[in-house]
Amino acid sequence: MNTASDALHVTLIIGSNRDGRFAPVVADWLLDRIRGHAGLIPEVVDVVEAQLPTHMSPTPEATAALAEITPKLARADAFVVLTPEYNHSFPAGLKNLIDWHFNEWRAKPVGLVSYGGVSGGLRAAEHLRQVFAELHAVTVRDTVSFHNAGASFDDEGRLKDPSGPQAAAKTMLDQLVWWGRALLEAKVARPYAS
Repeated sequence: MNTASDALHVTLIIGSNRDGRFAPVVADWLLDRIRGHAGLIPEVVDVVEAQLPTHMSPTPEATAALAEITPKLARADAFVVLTPEYNHSFPAGLKNLIDWHFNEWRAKPVGLVSYGGVSGGLRAAEHLRQVFAELHAVTVRDTVSFHNAGASFDDEGRLKDPSGPQAAAKTMLDQLVWWGRALLEAKVARPYAS
C-alpha cells in the first residue's frame, strides 16, 4: 500500500487555449482517473490561464506567470499532457509552455492523452514524443485518445461508453507510476547526467 510520503506528484497539463475548447471536459474526466489511482497526487497547469511570454524579453506579467507555473512543473514527479490535435500537431500554446522549461522535464515520465476528430489526436501525441525526448523526459508507451471526442461525451461531460477509455487510462497511469518510481529511485542512486 502506498503512503502519502511515497505518493507521486503528477501535474496534468491542459494544452489547449482556444475559445470554446473541449479540453475542460476531457480534463475533468482525466482528473477523476488520476485522483482514483492509488498513490497519485494531481496538480493542474492550464495553458489558458498562463500568460506566457512569446519572445525572449518577457513582460512583467509573463514573468509572474512563469513564477507561478515553473514551481508546479519542478515539483512534479510525473506529467500527464492533455492535447488536442490542431493541423496534425499540438497547439502552439503548449509548445510555448514546454519550451520555457528544461530542467523541470528531465528524467521524468510523461503520459499523453489526446483528442480530436478521426485521428483522436494521435498525431499530436506522436509529435510530443519527439519534443519530450529532446528534453530528456520519458513518454510512456500507452496513451489515451478520444476519436470524435465531442460525440464521446454527453451534455454533462460523462463518457457515453467509458469502458475503453477507462481501461486505457488505467494502463497509462500504471506505466506512469512505474516509470515515476523507477526514475526517482535511479536519481537517488545516481544523479541524472545529460
